[in-house]
Amino acid sequence: QVAIKKMMIQEEMCKELAVNEIAVMRDNRNPNIVTYLDSYLVGAEVWLAMEFMDGGTLCDVLRAVYLEEGQIGAVCRE
Repeated sequence: QVAIKKMMIQEEMCKELAVNEIAVMRDNRNPNIVTYLDSYLVGAEVWLAMEFMDGGTLCDVLRAVYLEEGQIGAVCRE
């Protein structure tokens, strides 16, 4: 199983952000960050194939859980 992140690239700034995100994910491997597998241009979208992590997106988790300041610091440090 993989996760697919779809990014619209209609504007020039969006293209630059997509290229930067791909470069950072490709060049920086860390056991605490999902693994980048590949990317594909599909119409006006870039699809990023990444390691599948059960539990939803980080935004979903952060909306469901309240973290104290110390916990936020620990997550950011990792």
